[in-house]
Order: sequence, then structure tokens, then C-alpha cells
Amino acid sequence: MSGLGADPARLAALYPVYAALGDAARARLLAHGRLIQLPAQTPVFNEAERCQGFPFVLEGSIRVIKTAPNGRQLPLYRVLPGETCIISSGCLLGQAPYNARGITASPCTLLLLPEADFQALLAEAPFRAFVFELFSERLAELMQLVEEVAFHKLDQRLAALLLGHGQHLHTTHQQLADELGSVREIVSRLLKGFAEQGLVALGREQIEILDPAGLRRLATP
Repeated sequence: MSGLGADPARLAALYPVYAALGDAARARLLAHGRLIQLPAQTPVFNEAERCQGFPFVLEGSIRVIKTAPNGRQLPLYRVLPGETCIISSGCLLGQAPYNARGITASPCTLLLLPEADFQALLAEAPFRAFVFELFSERLAELMQLVEEVAFHKLDQRLAALLLGHGQHLHTTHQQLADELGSVREIVSRLLKGFAEQGLVALGREQIEILDPAGLRRLATP
């Protein structure tokens, strides 16, 4: 972790709400926000932990996942530069511990605003509007995820996941399983079935899309 100062111009470019704040609020955010640099695959927060602050992502991304007692993981969403984490803000607003895990998907730079400063900035109308707009957007994403998990078959979801990334995908079966909230063995079995149908060709950490139209038909409910 690093205590380097944040660049105001960079922060304003990623988070327009910063420029909309009053002078005192901007000064408070810069003075009290802690710049943190984390390598890929590093836990940012864990279930049952107390939330330490409100994260602004400046570089990299965070995967937020829910883990079942049997170890199965369900990806909830990613937090990219210019975004922030609804679970973190919910925990701060409700004074509750985390109910999911956050892990860096790539090397990540965060500006972490301490809890007391987050609560103080909620008195600023632009910041308050930013937080609640975030809630609205993320809630819509989570409702879509619930719909996919509840109503779409795994083979449909896998076919949809494979599309839109070009002819060649450089990924592992485990990474696809993580994205789908499934297990590697099931995803590998489905991919083998896709290959037998002539939809894809499987290689080492690579999948070649042979029949995108066929995958689209499979992905359509």
C-alpha cells in the first residue's frame, strides 16, 4: 500500500463529481483519501470485514464475487476506473460488514476515502446524487444477473459469453467458470459439446469461434 497523493486532474477526469464539489469538500477528499496500489489477484475486501472506506478506482479493475459455503463463486459485477462499489457504499451507509468479496482483476490503484469523510461528503448534493445514481445503475445490473442465473440455462450463458470477443479467445475454462459462477468441470463439458457440434475449436488456454451464428442461436432463449 502506498500513501502517495492523488492527482486532482486525473481524479476529475475519471469522476466528474469531484469537480462539482465545493472547494472545502475537494480539499478534504484529497487530504484524507489514501492512495493504495495493489497487484492483480489481491483481496481488496472480504466477507464479514468492516468497510474501511469508499473506493475510487483510478487504474485496473476489481471483481466483486459472492462465495457459497461449498466454495462455488458467483461474479456480481466489476468496478472499473470512473466507477465505485455499491457494496462498499451500502456497508458504509448501513454500518454493516461486507457481504461479498472484492479481488483485483489486474494491477489496481485506488483512492480510499475513509468512512468519516464519506459520511461528511454525503452532505454535498453532487456527491449524494453520485452515490444514489450508482445504486440505481448497479441494482439494474444485479437484477439482470439474477434473471440470467434464474431463467437462462448455463449453455446459453456460456454461448453468450463467448460471443463478441473476436474469433480467438485467450482464456481458461476456469476463468470462464468464474465469470459464469459455475465450476470448471461443467464448463469444460459444455465446451466439449460445443466443439463436437462444430461451434468452437479448443486449444490450450484458447478457444476459436468457428460458427458464431450457431452460438448466437444457442444463446437466444
